[in-house]
Formats: sequence, structure tokens, C-alpha cells
Amino acid sequence: MIDTYEAREPYRTFEDLAVGEKRVSKSRTVTAEEMIDFARKYDPQWFHADADAAKDSVFGEVVASGIYVLALWRQMDHEINWDIDFVCGVGWDELRLKRAIRAGDTIHVTSEIISLEPSKTRDDRGTALTRYAVMLEDGTECVTFTSINLVYTREGRARMVGTAR
Repeated sequence: MIDTYEAREPYRTFEDLAVGEKRVSKSRTVTAEEMIDFARKYDPQWFHADADAAKDSVFGEVVASGIYVLALWRQMDHEINWDIDFVCGVGWDELRLKRAIRAGDTIHVTSEIISLEPSKTRDDRGTALTRYAVMLEDGTECVTFTSINLVYTREGRARMVGTAR
């Protein structure tokens, strides 16, 4: 996993986003050691945390916890969408775990903005719906969902200047 955090100030406000905008992360290869370490700490189901026992599972081997895959997604999404001035995420729709991720799989993340709606009640933000996929090199979608995010408008960002975030 990525061990460092690089603080960068986001600069793209709601008005800078466009429906249809697509981004793709760099690839990374998932290792058994990282998958198992994560599972033992946070999702200790036997087919995630015990390579020997997992041989008798429906998967035939240890597979990544869905929670671990979403943690990887978050890191990779930050790589490609760090510049968006998010207020916060407020939910995910249609989350699907379509294919188990195994040690040695090389994955990347795609994002596509599918909808932009200005807030009806607050002029400092809008809602961006983004479709995400965690994918294998061959294009197989392993995890998909739509993320619902609040994004600052230029006016909202201007109000933030001089205030603590």
C-alpha cells in the first residue's frame, strides 16, 4: 500500500468539471502479503486471511477483501482526482463486487463524471456523480459503483480563503 500522503491543495471547483470527463490511474499489482496483512487486521474472514484454509474456499485461494479493494481504490482515486475541491462524499450507489481480486492481479481505477447538479439550497456547492471502476489490465471490471460527492463552487471556495478547512 502507499505509505505516504502528499498534501496538495485542490483547485478545480464545481464549475471546472464536465459530464463525460474520464480519468485513469496508474496500475499497481496486488500482493498476497498486503492482502493478508489487511485482512488479518480489518476483515479476518478465513478466505481473506489464511492462504492454506482459502484453498478449500469457493475461490480456491486467498482473495482480497472487498474493503481492502476499496482502500486501494481510495488511494488510486486520490492520485487522479486530488485536484477536485471536494466538500465530502455523501454516498455510493450500486456498489458491485463483480470479480475477486487475487495476488498478482494488476489493477487500475477509472472515473467518469456522469452528472453535475448545482445545489438547490446552497450556492457554495454542487453534486457530482462519478462512476468508478476498479479494473484488471484486460479491462475486466472487478468493482463498480457511483460515488455521490459534494464539490465546492468558485464562490464557496472564495469564502473558504482565510478560514480553516
